[in-house]
Amino acid sequence: MAAPALALGWGLLRLSSGCCFLGHVPRGLSARGRGLPAPVVLGRSATASSRTEAPGSDLYCMELLRKRDYEGYLCCLLLPEEARSSAFALRAFNVELAQVKDSISQKTIGQMRMQFWKKAVEDIYSGNPPHQPVAIELWKAVKRHDLTKRWLMKIIDEREKNLDDKAYRNIQELETYAENTQSSLLYLMLEVLGIRDLHADHAASHIGKAQGIVTCLRATPYHISRRKVFLPMDICMLHGVSQEDFLRKNQDKNVRDVIYDVASQGHLHLKHARSFQKSVPVKAFPAFLQTVALEDYLEKIQRVDFDVFHPRLQQKNTLLALHLYIRSWKKRY
Repeated sequence: MAAPALALGWGLLRLSSGCCFLGHVPRGLSARGRGLPAPVVLGRSATASSRTEAPGSDLYCMELLRKRDYEGYLCCLLLPEEARSSAFALRAFNVELAQVKDSISQKTIGQMRMQFWKKAVEDIYSGNPPHQPVAIELWKAVKRHDLTKRWLMKIIDEREKNLDDKAYRNIQELETYAENTQSSLLYLMLEVLGIRDLHADHAASHIGKAQGIVTCLRATPYHISRRKVFLPMDICMLHGVSQEDFLRKNQDKNVRDVIYDVASQGHLHLKHARSFQKSVPVKAFPAFLQTVALEDYLEKIQRVDFDVFHPRLQQKNTLLALHLYIRSWKKRY
C-alpha cells in the first residue's frame, strides 16, 4: 500500500481510540466534551463575500459531525478528497435536523426550526443562503454537485412528521421513515460522488432502511430512560409484549423475540443491498461504508442473545476506524 494510504489508516485508528459516537442517535447519547461553537443564525442572508469566505463554517460542520455522528465523521474522512467537504455538509445538515426532536420541549418549537431549514433550502437554491455555517456549506455543496433539492426537502419533511412522540405502528412505517431520511441522505452522497445509477440507488435504499432500523434499536435504551418506546407496535403485539415490558427492562424471551424480528429486518436489508454489489459502480462504494458499523451492531446484538439493554452494546468499537479503512481499501461495502 502507498505511504499516504497507510498514514490515513493509522490516523483513523488513532482517532477511534480517542473518541466514539453512535451515529444518528439522539443528542443525549452523544459523547460529552468541549461544547460546539454556537451556530450563527441572523435575520438576514449572507452577503456574497461572507458566503465564499465564511471563516470556520467547514470546520464547524466537521466538529458537529465528530461530536454527534462519529461513525459518519469517519466515513467522510475515507471519501475522495474532492467529495469530502460536501459530504461533511450533508451529514451536518442531517445532524442538525436529527437533534431537533431531542432538544425541544414543545412540538411548535420543533416545527419552527424545521420551517427555518425549509426556507434555508429554498434560499440555498436561490443562491442566497442564510448566514449559518451548515447552510453555507450546504450551499457550496449544492453549487458544486448540482444536488437534487427533492432529497433535502424529503429529509426535512419526514423529520418534521416524526416530531410526534409516537411508536411506529408497524415495521413498514419505520422503513418509510428510514427511506425518506437515511436513504435520501445516501442518494445525495451518491450525487456528491458523481453517481447517478439505478443499481446504486437500490443499494442506497436498502442500506438507508437498515440504518434506520439499527438506529431505532441502538437508541432504545436512551428512549426507555425517558419512558418512551418507539419500536414497531405490530411486532410487539405479535409477541404479546407491551410498552411497559420495555419500560421495566423485562428480559423475557418474548421481549427478545421482538428485538430479534426488528434486527432481522435490518439484516435482510443489508443482504439485499449487497446483492447489487456486482452491478453497483465501484466509485459508489465509499458512500456505503456505514454498512461496517451496521454489521458490527447486528453481530453484537446477536452475541448477547438480542438483549437490547446489554452493556456490551453501549461499548465503543475501538477498531471501527481500522475496519472501515480495510473495507474501503478492499473496495467492498
